[in-house]
Amino acid sequence: MRIARTVGELRAMLAGAGDVGLVPTMGALHEGHLSLIRRARDAHGTVVVSIFVNPTQFGDAADLEAYPRDEKRDLDLTREAGVDIVFAPSAREMYPEGFATTVRVTGPLTESLEGAGRGSAHFDGVATVVAKLLIAVGPRAAYFGQKDAQQLLVVRRMVADLGLAVDIVACPTSRERGGLARSSRNVRLSPSDRERALAVPRALEVVATAVAQGERDVADLRARALEVLLAAGVEPEYLAFVEPDTLEPVREVAGPTLCALAAGVGGVRLIDNTVLSPGPQAEERHTIEEY
Repeated sequence: MRIARTVGELRAMLAGAGDVGLVPTMGALHEGHLSLIRRARDAHGTVVVSIFVNPTQFGDAADLEAYPRDEKRDLDLTREAGVDIVFAPSAREMYPEGFATTVRVTGPLTESLEGAGRGSAHFDGVATVVAKLLIAVGPRAAYFGQKDAQQLLVVRRMVADLGLAVDIVACPTSRERGGLARSSRNVRLSPSDRERALAVPRALEVVATAVAQGERDVADLRARALEVLLAAGVEPEYLAFVEPDTLEPVREVAGPTLCALAAGVGGVRLIDNTVLSPGPQAEERHTIEEY
């Protein structure tokens, strides 16, 4: 495994590489990241993993400072996973002096849900850094987790609008025992807060079960989810039922519907989602995978 610190080094290492898969990460790797790497490893001759804590997508300096970092452990994990190249640039390499370009996706994809709470500038940072990574690596495909469903939509919109020749592959959310969606921030949860945090996947499970049993009214589904969350002392930042491709709100689950949830537990911000499917096989599909 080789490590590139600059775009120049990265491109030199990739010279002659044919089929490249990219897994963009901010480090603090866990099983969720490794599942993306395995998916890329199965599909490509060369796998690149980027490790870069992108400062432009953090609206809160304290959150940026607290974000877990352990490069040695990350490099050990990528090496064991069979990664060919790790791109681990500095902030100065990604945003050199005089940097003045922003890639911006506008509209509901960036102004609702995460955008409403964190500000649309969060997604400006995401779109800009992902565009730079895609341009630097030139992969055939890039791999993202479904847990960050809104980010996935923003990246797909950006790629389509800019005409970038890359497939954006969505991979299922990786979960810990009990259903908690894996996140690098989970290490900051105390044992008691981790127990409370399990209310997030339980609330989604309750909603999915209700839809599988025939419930379609969003007001009723919201009430069921809130009952689970509030019983655990978890106050949601948002609990949304939206079209999965546009994030437009819906009043009833008449077709595939994204149920997205964000909540703070013990100072750790958690996000999760599930796609509600009201079709005839819904009851067989509704269970949220644990891991």
